[in-house]
Amino acid sequence: MQWERLHPDGWQRRYREKVISAKGAISKIKSGDKVFLGTGCGEPQHLIRTLLSSKTLLDVDLYQILPFTLAQFLDDPYFTHRFNFHTFFISDRIRRAAFRGKVRYIPAYLSEIPALFDRQIELDVALIQVTPPDEFGFCSLGISVDVTKRAAERAKLVIAQVNAFMPRTLGDTFIPVDRIDYLVPYDEPLIEVEIPQGDEVIQRIGRNVSRLVEDGSTIEIGIGRTPAAVLPYLRQKRDLGVHTEMLSDAYIDLITQGVITNQRKTLHRGKIIASFCMGTRRLYRFVHNNPIIELHPSDYVNNRFVIAKNDRMVSINTALEVDLTGQVCSDSLGYLFYSGVGGQADFLRGAAMSRGGRPIIALPSTARGGQVSRIVPHLSEGAGVVITRAGVHFVVTEYGIGYLKGRDVAQRVLEMVNLAHPRFRKELLEAAKEKHYIFADQIPPPEKDLVYLEKLERTFDLRDGRRVFIRPIRPTDEFAFRNFIYSFSDESLYNRFFQVIRVWPHPEAQRWVNIDYERTMTLVAVIEEEVQRIIAMAQYGEVEPGTVEVALLVHEDFRNQGLGTFMLRLILEIAKEKGYREVSMTLLEDNKPMLHIANKLFPGIRFERSAGAILRAKVPL
Repeated sequence: MQWERLHPDGWQRRYREKVISAKGAISKIKSGDKVFLGTGCGEPQHLIRTLLSSKTLLDVDLYQILPFTLAQFLDDPYFTHRFNFHTFFISDRIRRAAFRGKVRYIPAYLSEIPALFDRQIELDVALIQVTPPDEFGFCSLGISVDVTKRAAERAKLVIAQVNAFMPRTLGDTFIPVDRIDYLVPYDEPLIEVEIPQGDEVIQRIGRNVSRLVEDGSTIEIGIGRTPAAVLPYLRQKRDLGVHTEMLSDAYIDLITQGVITNQRKTLHRGKIIASFCMGTRRLYRFVHNNPIIELHPSDYVNNRFVIAKNDRMVSINTALEVDLTGQVCSDSLGYLFYSGVGGQADFLRGAAMSRGGRPIIALPSTARGGQVSRIVPHLSEGAGVVITRAGVHFVVTEYGIGYLKGRDVAQRVLEMVNLAHPRFRKELLEAAKEKHYIFADQIPPPEKDLVYLEKLERTFDLRDGRRVFIRPIRPTDEFAFRNFIYSFSDESLYNRFFQVIRVWPHPEAQRWVNIDYERTMTLVAVIEEEVQRIIAMAQYGEVEPGTVEVALLVHEDFRNQGLGTFMLRLILEIAKEKGYREVSMTLLEDNKPMLHIANKLFPGIRFERSAGAILRAKVPL
């Protein structure tokens, strides 16, 4: 008998014995049964349609994630009279029905759903979709492995739609014919989903998020057009890897262009790991028998300890609202369940545990056509905290990147306020002051869109290979600015300020980071460590109409690499673009490095002694 199971004629005979019509298969289901339905684009459409057309079934509990076929019937009283629909995720197709109480939502981490089928939700029937069997009698679950595999393993009765349109995927996707009770051959095209193109706001978010993705990172992109917007902006990256729950069409171009190679992954090197696919036939053709792609069940793919084995793991997900302290709501609008917990918490925690990992929440700053802020003083009444304050390291909107890891509440508030739409910043800051989250004398952030400052951003490569990011200073840089100043020797401080300033309290420091970006401009060079560290600063300030004075300060560890010259040249170019015609420089005669840079930028510059060791010069721009 063992030999017969391995021999092709053995499984083929048993296969033929199990073939049945859809109507005959569905007749095996009884009233009161608990029935699992295959997931998302891999759902067995023909079996589900046949199930819903049954006239005899009553009080049947249906369990599914990301329904498509079923979504069309949720408002039908005849359906709700016969079936109880349970879901672990509320997609846009069933949201209206959920708001009306016609959907029974089960909040659960995607990684833990398979275990629910082991102990709590005892499934009577699983309706799944598979490929035709291979020469050894194994069918593939194709584009939907996720929680489907465990459901098929635990259900008392397994009915499979055998569909030649289903791609054969590799990994932990196979189920032997002997494990299936009834087989319903029925070919039909798979459900296709196209993620809509993001608007300008979404594109700006994508660009901002891409700055947090380093070469060699392993990425996970959550469901939705906001996380997906980052992928087109990763074309200049190198050797990215993928470990994600959902694989979509958006990955294909990066794979074919050689951006995604998976060669620097520290787990499953050379392989893309996912648990389900959602896309178009282009994706389904791409994953068919593709040896670089492996699909595995959700309790493996979404296991935070597995995720954390990927060094430089970057998890990018979205939210409905984030409060000023960093709490994230992503499953409900107040008391209305809007989506679900899904795999967001799994991947964000896994990325946080990864060596060099980055858990990211990306969202537009407003909703309802800009009428309400998604950055809020506190989460809405009834909103669920899907990610706690400690769970997110980065929050990104179209207005920039907020760094939350290791920040105190006051620093977090500043980061979040500056991520909000300018129209809401003042009221958010006032709300924070009322709650004593922040200093009472905190200078309000600019109430205008400073996105134009992005054109001033540059990169500079140090001799040791590290890349420095140069950008205008921000109000959120106060803590980093103070650390920068405190890191200097007395001699360096004296050369810059003509005195040794030993204390930089909040009232003084915040004046240096809150500027108007017109008559005053400050550029900082930052280097990525655990947090952004400022290593250099170049400034200009108007001293009279048409004239600015410039200053430069570079940390001792990063001098003699050309960084100071680069930054001073850049700040002078900005001043010239702003319409200034003359630059003034005031130096101490012992400040040899600055004198050297001045002579390099302005050959023949002549300094005059002003008082004691102080030198002054004016040169045209």
